[in-house]
Amino acid sequence: MIGRPWRLIFMGTPEFARPSLEALRDAGQEILAVVTQPDRRYGRGQKFASPLIKEVALAANLPVLQPPNLRPPEVIKTLAEFEPELLVVVAFGQLLPAAVLAIPSVGALNVHASLLPRHRGAAPINWAVIQGDKVTGVTIMWLDTGLDTGPIFLSEAVEISEEDTAGTLAARLAPLGARLLLQALDKLRQGEIVRQPQPTVGVSWAPPLTREMQRLDFNQPAPEVARWVRGLDPRPGAFTYYQGKKLKVFQARVSQEQGKAAPSGLILQVTSQGAEVACGQGRVWVPEVQLAGSKRMSAQDFGRGHPLVHQRLG
Repeated sequence: MIGRPWRLIFMGTPEFARPSLEALRDAGQEILAVVTQPDRRYGRGQKFASPLIKEVALAANLPVLQPPNLRPPEVIKTLAEFEPELLVVVAFGQLLPAAVLAIPSVGALNVHASLLPRHRGAAPINWAVIQGDKVTGVTIMWLDTGLDTGPIFLSEAVEISEEDTAGTLAARLAPLGARLLLQALDKLRQGEIVRQPQPTVGVSWAPPLTREMQRLDFNQPAPEVARWVRGLDPRPGAFTYYQGKKLKVFQARVSQEQGKAAPSGLILQVTSQGAEVACGQGRVWVPEVQLAGSKRMSAQDFGRGHPLVHQRLG
């Protein structure tokens, strides 16, 4: 760390935000408070669960705030009383209103998991895989009132392999974001304040993934089906139906097997590679599945207890 620590408020919610919060803590930055989403009910039992960042913050003895909304005057007043120099935002889950952006004396920095202006929005990692991007990355940007429209401070690219899932890609981008964040803070302390406007060309959007998007369409060509599966793996998970029951599928890849055309969704064979499923054009291997109410397992293991070959998914 260069110079004295920054006085900052950290805003984040999921696992992706953990490396950035831990990096700030380990670097000796003055974290005044951690703001995250409220506890919510999850799963079949609808038990309350805390955001992961809340647990990380409490373990580090950091104050935690969980306002459902940032707009109420009392919330803005509470944040302002900390007198932060910076807001650091990493996958927080809410747009910051102008009144909140006006609180820090220096500004609000966001760690965004794409090379802006591509994939603005809530799910940039998922959409990078779904759309077959070869390259993505992390952008450190200054927040404004738009959705990921603020000026760019710095960025770094990362290649996407044909085997990457949203999960494996996030596991590489999260620590990269933490490293770039510390680099940005050091540059700021040295007076290097970069505010590069985003290009007006190349803008694309990464909206939240709806349930309708998660259901697979095996009428699509095999490469598209495989990208949807990998782009939704591990969460929220692509799904189909097997014998009337919801079946999540994971880690799909295009099959190189050649053969006669078959009805879309038909399971042609099950091997150690997984279940081979016919698509509108070509076939995909599905290595892992998860039946509703059961654990995730290999398709081969699942097939030992359930008939798969010549069954049709849809």
